[in-house]
Amino acid sequence: MEKEELKIVNKDEEDEMELQGYRVCRWRVAVVSLGVLCTGGFLLLLLYWMPEWCVKATCTRTTVREAEVVLLQSTDDFKRWFLAKVRVMLAPGRNPFDTQIKKVSALVIFANILISFSLQIRYFTLHSTKYYWNDEVHNFEVLTRLFFGVNEIAVKVPSVFKLLIKEVLNPFYIFQLFSVILWSADEYYYYAAAIVFMSVISIATSLYTIKKQYVTLHDMVSAHSIVRVSVCRANIEEALSTDLVPGDVMVIPSNGTIMPCDAVLISGTCIVNESMLTGESVPVTKTNLPNPGEGDKEGDAAYSMEEHKRHTLFCGTHVIQTRFYSGELVKAVVVRTGFSTAKGQLVRSILYPKPTDFKLYRDAYLFLLCLVAIAGIGFVYSIVLSIMNNVPAKTIIIESLDIITITVPPALPAAMTAGIVYAQRRLKRIGIFCISPQRINICGQLNLVCFDKTGTLTEDGLDLWGVQRVEKGTFHLSEENAYKDTLVKSQFVACMATCHSLTNIDGKLSGDPLDLKMFEATGWILEEATEEETSLHNRIMPTVVRPPKQLMPPEPVMSPEQDMELYDLSAYEIGIVRQFPFSSALQRMCVVARLLGEKRMDAYLKGAPEVVASLCKKDTVPEDFAEVLEDYTKQGFRVIALAHRRLESKLTWHKVQNVNRDQMEANMEFLGLIIMQNKLKAETSGVLQDLRRAHIRTVMVTGDNMLTAISVARDCGMIPPQDQVIIADALPPKDGQAAKITWRYADNPTSHCVRLYLDPQDQYHFAMSGKSFAVITEHFQDLLQKLVLHGTVFARMAPDQKTELIEALQSVDYFVGMCGDGANDCGALKRAHGGISLSELEASVASPFTSRTPNISCVPSLIREGRAALITSFCVFKFMALYSIIQYISVTLLYSILSNLGDFQFLFIDIAIILLVVFTMSLNPAWKELVSRRPPSGLISGPLLFSVLTQILICLGFQTIAFLWVRHQAWYHIWTPQSDACNSSLRANLGPEHNSSEERDDHNIKNYENTSLFYVSSFQYLIVAIVFSKGKPFRQPSYKNWPFVVSCIGLYIFMFFIMFYPVSAIDEFLEIVCVPFEWRITLFFIIIVNAAVSVLVETLVLDVVLWKLVFSRDKQGGYGTTHGGIDLWGAKCLSWLCCRRRKVPKARYMHLAQELSVDPDWPPKPTTTTEAKHPLPGNPPENGSSYQIMADS
Repeated sequence: MEKEELKIVNKDEEDEMELQGYRVCRWRVAVVSLGVLCTGGFLLLLLYWMPEWCVKATCTRTTVREAEVVLLQSTDDFKRWFLAKVRVMLAPGRNPFDTQIKKVSALVIFANILISFSLQIRYFTLHSTKYYWNDEVHNFEVLTRLFFGVNEIAVKVPSVFKLLIKEVLNPFYIFQLFSVILWSADEYYYYAAAIVFMSVISIATSLYTIKKQYVTLHDMVSAHSIVRVSVCRANIEEALSTDLVPGDVMVIPSNGTIMPCDAVLISGTCIVNESMLTGESVPVTKTNLPNPGEGDKEGDAAYSMEEHKRHTLFCGTHVIQTRFYSGELVKAVVVRTGFSTAKGQLVRSILYPKPTDFKLYRDAYLFLLCLVAIAGIGFVYSIVLSIMNNVPAKTIIIESLDIITITVPPALPAAMTAGIVYAQRRLKRIGIFCISPQRINICGQLNLVCFDKTGTLTEDGLDLWGVQRVEKGTFHLSEENAYKDTLVKSQFVACMATCHSLTNIDGKLSGDPLDLKMFEATGWILEEATEEETSLHNRIMPTVVRPPKQLMPPEPVMSPEQDMELYDLSAYEIGIVRQFPFSSALQRMCVVARLLGEKRMDAYLKGAPEVVASLCKKDTVPEDFAEVLEDYTKQGFRVIALAHRRLESKLTWHKVQNVNRDQMEANMEFLGLIIMQNKLKAETSGVLQDLRRAHIRTVMVTGDNMLTAISVARDCGMIPPQDQVIIADALPPKDGQAAKITWRYADNPTSHCVRLYLDPQDQYHFAMSGKSFAVITEHFQDLLQKLVLHGTVFARMAPDQKTELIEALQSVDYFVGMCGDGANDCGALKRAHGGISLSELEASVASPFTSRTPNISCVPSLIREGRAALITSFCVFKFMALYSIIQYISVTLLYSILSNLGDFQFLFIDIAIILLVVFTMSLNPAWKELVSRRPPSGLISGPLLFSVLTQILICLGFQTIAFLWVRHQAWYHIWTPQSDACNSSLRANLGPEHNSSEERDDHNIKNYENTSLFYVSSFQYLIVAIVFSKGKPFRQPSYKNWPFVVSCIGLYIFMFFIMFYPVSAIDEFLEIVCVPFEWRITLFFIIIVNAAVSVLVETLVLDVVLWKLVFSRDKQGGYGTTHGGIDLWGAKCLSWLCCRRRKVPKARYMHLAQELSVDPDWPPKPTTTTEAKHPLPGNPPENGSSYQIMADS
């Protein structure tokens, strides 16, 4: 069959996949069907688990165009496989893929239908998205512009039967089914029944949880998905929202609605609550899309969801109210429907989440493979031994397969999940809610946390510190506030009163906190026209602001000639005619307003000082503007600049509605500065200090001014007082010159680099703006990783740049946490290993964690719980591995005498000991403080392997000693029901029961070796549980975990009781035999020595000696911290003994830190400029570097 190169779908997107085409091959299907019959259906299960095997086994490769089945593989690190069936849709008439629309008569179309001419459109569906074959690009594409479908985000709730089949076909349950069948064949009915009972409970619980999640998501999505809407087609008509298609013009009702699709406003204004998507409860003003006009760049450009976000109403967001003019309806054009909408994509990410990539889970599979390999050895051993002893074939098969079921613990997944579930409950108790429980373990590895500034490190609300007005190009002295009668009619106050996006909702002012503080400082009153008023006037101004009467000058004595003037004075009002909302990309907002009685209008501008100054006439900006601004920002103030422009009289109300924003925001007059104080939250400094002590790096990512951000970083302790801050100012290529970075100190330019080289890893920090970050990302890729290694302040960052920064930090192997208030941080919160939103709304679905505590004290709490959960996972995994190995050793030793453990012995060990212990040992709470040491990230690490291997050897040694020693006792002989190893009185009590036993004929369960190994192994399970249940420094000590302590003490008492004081009923139940009292004392000493050796090796050798001297070398600190008090000579000796040679650190950031510590040109000196190189094709830059450092002239 013809093959072709791999096709790529969703290129350069998050869900990019490689695609291959296949055609079903009948003879291959027949061969596979035969194989399924021969293997009793196991091959079918295998093909169900492995979709790539299924396709390759039953199909032959063909071109994608002719494919009947497509096989897709994700291009990310997980390399997941998906298969989809290609379907055919018949579309009569014109080819919908034709780019040029041709006029076709109705007669021709009718004729085409009559002759059954149908175009075959091929498509497949994957993850609720349809991909259609496009002949123009010779590939499958998401062509929503052609085939819209029903406007509905359909979350189908699967039937219980379907969920049951999917759950039962899990490899874990299939293995359990195999085990149960095997145990039943070996007459272990009680044990098999107990496992079936537990599996049924586990499956029922899992089904209930999954079903509940589906129902919750379905209810959340469908609550407002089907509503009646008014659509402008031939006339305005009522229609169901499910019938909406892109291109429809829908009418937004004046009393608000919940948007059933993504639509762009073409007339009117809307106040929208977007908390469902962003987590921010502050209402947002959406304005209509600008009309295309001459020189109007925004109007002429093609519509883009990202660029025109402030004109777009997103699906699922709540339109609180609308504003319109002269009876005109507020209309919006539908642009996306169904799963293509912003809400649809959000639901899709919940329905089809990416798997969590964490070393622990990869290592767990490797560990299980090792257990399978050990089981294989036992399998071969049992077959050889049975053949040598002429054991029947049926018994050989059952007992050899039994070894495999013993070695691989069936309760492992449930045991591993328990620790995470307990951690999730503890987090919930302290107000942290989690929607991705697997992330809790990953949070235990966090070694860098990014923080948003406003609302996260600092108070959400800003306080007005003062204003500094400008007149005739010079600054006045700063004033405490603008609430003065002398300023009431000034343009400065008018700008403060009008340039905002506030609105009245239920009689209360609502909007951005900064706007709210600024408007409240004026003392003015805001009034909005009602719906009735709007319908009565031809030109109604939707919002009017006016000063209170007490601010107006006192009324003079009235005279006829003054009557008109007083009327004007008392009616001093400003109406807001048009609003250009704040844009984080433009860093400014603008309004057009008109004073009542005035013919000419005014434009008022507010925004970042640097941006506003660049839009003003140069003669109106004070010469010392930069110095004054720097002085304020260094003190940590947030500074907003104001500007004004008197508009031409020819600009009428209608013209203003269509004018371009760029035209309005030119040639402004600089009015002055508003200085806002953003206080640190009380908890901020203490939390950052705790993180620094724990060697966890902290980074600030903010949309605020850089110098303000640096000042806040110093105030909160993120940048220590003695450390230097280097600002990287990057400029893009211009006029044929290459991109370049200039380096300068943020504080004192006279202090040179001498002290920077004393400890280059801990004495300097980089700071840069969003613009510089964009240039560096594009033109200095190999420099970016070096900068993020010491980058501490990233200012003026756009939302997508925050996400890029998280990715850059992850690229150098940092485990990155992100803490934000939900506004503009959604992408970064989702991308980080552990994103925690401080928004009080549960709607921050983008973030894995949401805190009800509105400060960053939740961050160390989350890391502590993550570390505790991670250590719990290690403890449980180690314990379950040892449980399997201990039981494997017991069974293997007993197989040598053709014996085994009894049915009720297995039952007692697995139910009474293992389940009780494993579900209580996970209950240890987190340690009360963060320590500088991090837990290992995977199971395949020195300390853990050493711990497991030594405990295996100890258990093997002591079981072998007990097994061999009992056979060398003077009283020992092959046990029979008539055996007399105990005293006569005890024999009299036990004799009848033993005489009635015929079990020995079939399984040879009752013997002295079995009894001895049962006692020793039962105590070994408890010993390793206690030894592995670690406390400090990541978890509370085990003695504080009272369920675990009670369980262990209870089991110890019971085991010692039945060992020293045999009870015939218990002995008969557990199938153990009576042994002399002297041998019980000997077993007691074996158990005591076993416990002592296990504790000594685990606590003294591993925790004290090896961990501190050998394994502690791989630390997590971002700044290469030194650890005093460690015996370096001892460390070298033990490293040599353990064959640990000096090697390059695994973490990329540590490797970079080593390289930079010996680089004489790093960090760059303030007197240098770094310029991007433009190497010729085929001539790579020297040393692989794409930049060169030059001294400034």
